[in-house]
Amino acid sequence: MIKELKSEIQSYVNKRLNEIYSLEFNTVIENPKNPQLGDLAIPSFSLCKVLKKSPVECAEVIKNILLELDYFSSVECVGAYVNAKYSRTHLAEKVFKNLSFDKAESNGKTVCIDYSSPNIAKPFSIGHLRSTIIGQSLGNVLEYKGYKVVRIDHLGDFGTQFGKLIWAFKNWGNMDDVLKDPINTLVGLYVRFNQEAEKNPALDDEARKIFKELEEGNAEYRELWNKFKNYSLKEFMRMYELLNVHFDKFSSEAEASRKSAYIIGELKKKGLLVEDQGAQVVFLSDPLPPAIIQKSDGSTLYITRDLEEVWDRYKEFKFDKMLYCVGNEQKLYFNQVKEVLAKMDAPFASGVSHVAFGLILRDGKKMSTRTGTAVKLEDVLNESIRLAKAHIDEKNPNLEGKDEIATKIGVSAIIFNDLKNFRENEYEFDLESATRFEGQTGPYIEYTSVRIGSILESANFDPSKVDYSLYENEIMFEIVKKIDEFNDVLDKVVEEYAPHYLAKYLLQLSTLFNSFYAKERVLIDDEVERNTKLNLLKGIKNTIDKGLTLLNMSVLEKM
Repeated sequence: MIKELKSEIQSYVNKRLNEIYSLEFNTVIENPKNPQLGDLAIPSFSLCKVLKKSPVECAEVIKNILLELDYFSSVECVGAYVNAKYSRTHLAEKVFKNLSFDKAESNGKTVCIDYSSPNIAKPFSIGHLRSTIIGQSLGNVLEYKGYKVVRIDHLGDFGTQFGKLIWAFKNWGNMDDVLKDPINTLVGLYVRFNQEAEKNPALDDEARKIFKELEEGNAEYRELWNKFKNYSLKEFMRMYELLNVHFDKFSSEAEASRKSAYIIGELKKKGLLVEDQGAQVVFLSDPLPPAIIQKSDGSTLYITRDLEEVWDRYKEFKFDKMLYCVGNEQKLYFNQVKEVLAKMDAPFASGVSHVAFGLILRDGKKMSTRTGTAVKLEDVLNESIRLAKAHIDEKNPNLEGKDEIATKIGVSAIIFNDLKNFRENEYEFDLESATRFEGQTGPYIEYTSVRIGSILESANFDPSKVDYSLYENEIMFEIVKKIDEFNDVLDKVVEEYAPHYLAKYLLQLSTLFNSFYAKERVLIDDEVERNTKLNLLKGIKNTIDKGLTLLNMSVLEKM
């Protein structure tokens, strides 16, 4: 609302200057460096050049125009500047009367988001969490702001690692063990292969040969690959259900690989593909290395398959933006992808963006399936749920449905612990800290919402008995302004693809409420004051609840 109010003020000042002096003028509105001076400041320097008057005289002109509005409690000239403070009563009334959490009307734009993208035959590890949760929350916010969102899970089901896995299975594995415990057995074989290959590098050559035959359609290898894929999908779906994550489309590297002849043909047709040491490459501008499109043995690479896939997506969805939620370490790779697309004159090249994120560390180190140091996400979620249940048993042992509530708290705690971090930063995973009910945690925010809900439930709120002038109170007005920031925060999330802005905002709003509630009595005898405070609490709760939903967390009634 404050943003809209500034726009209204700017338009009004421009209109009045045109009426008085017959000039077209674009007023600049700034935030004062010292907030004590006011809520906004208008410099008069530009007007001086047009009117040929002193800064002090021009400031007086602007001041008199502002005084025609009933938006301000004070308007003062300080040298060449006009500083104004909003009428808190007027602003609070506008904020609450315009407060809405309805989804924005369609803006006609489509955004495809590629996220999660786990590899088959591997467990869904804590390392997959960032892509999954960042992508899901961005999709939620973009939809809320009026975009059509297409959520895509591009499964890692092709590549040399499957040559390694098939070789390991044929030499060391058996199907009985796989059927008993599919994922752990397959991961064990994969880890063992990498350990043995360090001692015997010739194994890597064997794996490459198997992958090439797999890509060419070897029936035995295809059958094994399909079985490994189906076992993996069952695990992925359990994790997605627990995280409340969903997709509109599943795609795979294998599908793209089968169609990669098209992209190779297009690159040849445009004269971009060059043979280099037996491989087919596209040379790029410095400092980017050449993009290898096809290896000397004829097999394709990630970039070949991603180029094929993005063209298919554009044909199907006519997207305005194509977002890839993939780790920081792939920045160079996505710069290669974007430049190849630009060289191909792809109409969507400028809309492709890499939404990069840092690693989740364990004892300061990267977790890896290859080395056997990955932590299964299911184990983390189960432990988080157990800790939430222990807290409930201690604080509210007779709570109905506590198993379901503990699950929601535990999962939300893990989600929030990730999203509160700026996505490009690495962070050390600390389960104990993430699940606390105080501090910068998901449970703290959920508990704030539940606490407000309990207060509202015990009161008989009457919105007709609200006196907006009571929001002149310093702490209440601070909360009014914070509630008003909600949509501006979401705009920043969309602009920078950064959900941490919303996570931090919810922490700030929750802290403001708890500070207010510690100092002020709400359920008092005075009807008007009580309902005015309850109106404020309702605004806080509705804002928090919508924010939690957009972050893909649970909104609870009891905890």
